[in-house]
Amino acid sequence: MITVHHLNNSRSQRVIWMLEELGLPYEIRRYERNARTMLAPPELRRVHPLGKSPMIEHEGRTLIESAAICEYLVEVAGGRMGAPAGLEDKLRYRQYLHYAEASMMVPLLLKLIIGRIPIMGKMAAKKIQPMIKLHLDFVESELVARPWFAGDELTAADVMMSFPLEAARVLAGLDAQSHPHISQWLDTLHARPAYQRALEAGGTYDYA
Repeated sequence: MITVHHLNNSRSQRVIWMLEELGLPYEIRRYERNARTMLAPPELRRVHPLGKSPMIEHEGRTLIESAAICEYLVEVAGGRMGAPAGLEDKLRYRQYLHYAEASMMVPLLLKLIIGRIPIMGKMAAKKIQPMIKLHLDFVESELVARPWFAGDELTAADVMMSFPLEAARVLAGLDAQSHPHISQWLDTLHARPAYQRALEAGGTYDYA
């Protein structure tokens, strides 16, 4: 049994989705953000010193970091949702597995945090929007050529890319007019039965 330490409205929702896609047994331990600060509660630090979510426990191991967790789940599932066989698709898989957090989430987080600062913060947030658009335009061009990020099938790379693109739809003006292929990709994954089951299991999630 895999234990998911799940924080509301967080990246841990995509871990639950991946578990549902893979059909792996899991249980959820829920944590709620502080309503004022939006930070994770101190209880998470009892599980790991960083107090971060997503976090999973399995067979005596405690793992953090979304991409590391996704790669671990691929191994547990015998390679399902892992890298495709072809070299080009395999390289794309590795790229997007890490691009999601290392590159795309950075300006989105900056906009979210800076935008909460009165007056000057909102002005600064407007300067970040062109950075976000650059990423969205790049991702849009990639999805013109293929239905999923690493080729013709859903992989862990798509799971990783789900959160920044969901966040962009809510926080950064992503819509079907400006980026139709990204919007179609999001609609497709949101319609998947496993995704719907994950929403039911995870509870309130403002980015779906």
